[in-house]
Amino acid sequence: MKTRTLLLLSLACGVAIMLAGAALLFQLATSDEPSAATPIGEEVLVGDMAVSVVGSEEAAGTLTVTVTLVGVDDPDGGAPFGLIAGGRRLRPEPPTGDDCAATSATELRRCTVRFDVAEADGVSRVLFYGRGEDQARWQLA
Repeated sequence: MKTRTLLLLSLACGVAIMLAGAALLFQLATSDEPSAATPIGEEVLVGDMAVSVVGSEEAAGTLTVTVTLVGVDDPDGGAPFGLIAGGRRLRPEPPTGDDCAATSATELRRCTVRFDVAEADGVSRVLFYGRGEDQARWQLA
């Protein structure tokens, strides 16, 4: 190939990349904003589970969140909780005592979810719960 042909091909590739970048930028600029956080105390339906955050307390590097769950018989119904703290996603500590584990389809279960936040920077705490393709979030701090 001649040098002129290679230069024209590289110019065409550069223009194609710039157009793709402009299309992506337009798509990001017009995308919907994320839904608002669910208020503390308000019940929300996440998939087949009704979930409500009653309150939260942070002490000695542990965040304890009190929740209510009802909607389906599931031995791991409390497992889908997650927390964003200090820019990192944290998984809940293994359940003990009154911690959330099994849920019921008919009995409202009030339980706690604990997270180790000793290594988390900042004070922002966002709790997530997801089932199926649905997800809810709560701004705790």
